[in-house]
Amino acid sequence: MKPEQLDDWRIIPRLMMIALIIMNFRVIEWFMALPAPTLEQAGLLSVMTGALTGAFGLFLGSVEKDTKKTSDRKSS
Repeated sequence: MKPEQLDDWRIIPRLMMIALIIMNFRVIEWFMALPAPTLEQAGLLSVMTGALTGAFGLFLGSVEKDTKKTSDRKSS
């Protein structure tokens, strides 16, 4: 297997996105189970959701760049 093939599969970024999604889901479950959430707890939920949104945006942007690189590699 060539290193380029392994890079094309993007295993590490995909695993990191799955981990972020699971962590965010668990925080939302925890927050919804609280009887009376405080401002600090709501802030944690907000930060986690914002982090997931930012990471997802970066992930999608990098997929677009990688797609261009892959098409350039195949055409040469």
